[in-house]
Amino acid sequence: MKLKMTMIACLLTALGGFNLNAQEASEEMTEATTNSSPSKLDNPAVVEAFMDGLIEPLMASKNSPAGTVSIMKDGKMIFSKGYGYQNIDDETLVDVNKTLFRPGSVSKLFTWVAVMQMVEQGKLDLDADVNTYLKTFQYDDTYPGQPITMRHIMTHTPGFEDGGMGYLIIEDPERVLPINESLDKYRVARINPPGAQTSYSNHGAATAGLVVENLSGVPFNDYIKQFIFDPLGMASSSFHEPLPANLINDMETTYSYAAGQYKEIPFELVGGFGPAGSMSGTSPDLVKFAQAILNGGELNGVRILSEETTKEMLTRNFTHDDRMMGMALGFYETLQNGIRLVGHGGDTGAFHSDLSIDHENNIVIFASFAAGGGAAVRSAIVPSFYNQFFPREQVVLTGPSDFTARSAEYAGTYFFWRSSHTKFMKATGLTGGVNVVPTENNSLIIAMGAMGGEYVEIEKDLFIRTDGSEKLAFQRNEAGEVSGMYMHGLPFMSMYKIGLSKNTGFNTLMIMFSVIVFLAVILRRFYQGDAYRALTGGDKKAAQASLYVSWANVLTLVLGMIVLTLVGDRLGTEIPTLFSLWNWLPIIATLAGLYHIYNTVLVWKDGLLSGNFARVRYTFVTVGALFMCWFYYFWNMIGFKYYS
Repeated sequence: MKLKMTMIACLLTALGGFNLNAQEASEEMTEATTNSSPSKLDNPAVVEAFMDGLIEPLMASKNSPAGTVSIMKDGKMIFSKGYGYQNIDDETLVDVNKTLFRPGSVSKLFTWVAVMQMVEQGKLDLDADVNTYLKTFQYDDTYPGQPITMRHIMTHTPGFEDGGMGYLIIEDPERVLPINESLDKYRVARINPPGAQTSYSNHGAATAGLVVENLSGVPFNDYIKQFIFDPLGMASSSFHEPLPANLINDMETTYSYAAGQYKEIPFELVGGFGPAGSMSGTSPDLVKFAQAILNGGELNGVRILSEETTKEMLTRNFTHDDRMMGMALGFYETLQNGIRLVGHGGDTGAFHSDLSIDHENNIVIFASFAAGGGAAVRSAIVPSFYNQFFPREQVVLTGPSDFTARSAEYAGTYFFWRSSHTKFMKATGLTGGVNVVPTENNSLIIAMGAMGGEYVEIEKDLFIRTDGSEKLAFQRNEAGEVSGMYMHGLPFMSMYKIGLSKNTGFNTLMIMFSVIVFLAVILRRFYQGDAYRALTGGDKKAAQASLYVSWANVLTLVLGMIVLTLVGDRLGTEIPTLFSLWNWLPIIATLAGLYHIYNTVLVWKDGLLSGNFARVRYTFVTVGALFMCWFYYFWNMIGFKYYS
């Protein structure tokens, strides 16, 4: 079974050229870029021609109906343009200065700034127990003596599991709850000690927004308007859902794309988790905010943070490996062609955005594109911009000649800590993780979409992609064994190495085995009906138990796939009745499995069925039933483990 998931997408330009030793090349690639051509940025026509040539074909091929991009350099807007339609039906074009897009998690940057304003006012200590600032609920003391702090929350290291199924982004305004009620009702478990692993958390950001609301005495959405939007002149931005009357007509229509056409869908409501992603705004507004951060907290003589606080906010506060990019306070670091950027990406179901700040070259970029295909367009903007205007020397790297002999310890499948561990959403892990496979060329192949590829060793547990564009580092546990992985471009999401229980291949193989056995039982009942009807006593009860468990599991799996096909797209916004009804089936199948195990004991104890071969065959059914009982339990399919 599969749940539809949002995948991390990133489009990077392919590189090729001469060979370098990987360690030498890595050292060179931390230095300034070569063959850069920033002077071209002074010519608006050149910038526009490049952006048009990049964006328009991508929008057409990826089916994104609308987009907006704004770029500032040295405090001046060098490019700002809208693409496509604000409304397809009436052919209203995107107006870059008026049309609002949803920046998704880029919204968090405003929440983090509000937090730092509380710090400046002496109302908040980043290293105090966050429960100190919560009035209506408290986080459990899961790890005694290790409280969650705001610094943990801002670096995505509070140790929360992920959640969101049925409640994070909704469509019905009547279901919207206040922030404190949402966090309490949809509470997530702590599955790691704070500060141990990065695991991106919307719950953490919403908690930060609630703290701001509690300390300031001002509703969060109003606070952001009063103390950030208004001072910076961001008149076309709001955290309110629905939008204020003066902005609602300028909102980009929300679309999905399926069956060759765009379909208008309801305005997405982040609601009680608004501090994590409910903003709407224009791209010029977003780059105003970014420019203020680039300027040290000030824009046009108005200051939202002191220079000292802004510097603290943009300083690396956490990384799993000092050789890698990491988390500042809320902002995360990435490296583009050797240039450090800080910023944030953002995705809702219908909008895909990115904000990047380049201190070295005094540049800020914001881009947002609509519909599912907008993710690929968004992800191409920054890499393509830097490849064009700040290109690096092309390289092909090779690893040390003795690596293959020690490569096996890195092999395996890795899962992101950002996942559900106690709810039904854990089942999304069945779609697989990130596979690491050694090669005979002294390298590792990482199967991870655009960030994947061939990697070679630089230093102990540190690797670089052969085109030099991405690094990764492996983690080790106390026993010295490779236990996790950390990507340069994803400093907010570390991974752990999984065992057999979560391995997709193992689960698939065992499900196939079980289904084959169950189908054999069902078919035997039809083809040997006379023999079945002739059974009596314990033999008949045993045969009935096999039929019960076979039908129960086959129906659970088949109907599960049908239900997820029919309502899978809705699981992000609600729990459909059809899905809730299906959730009874794993319970029934588990009970049937336990009953079959009981009958297996009787079969062997009382010498039922016709000989040892029949009893062994019966035991095969038990093995399949036992696996399925474990499967439903392990993947949280028993007990309606979701919020309704």
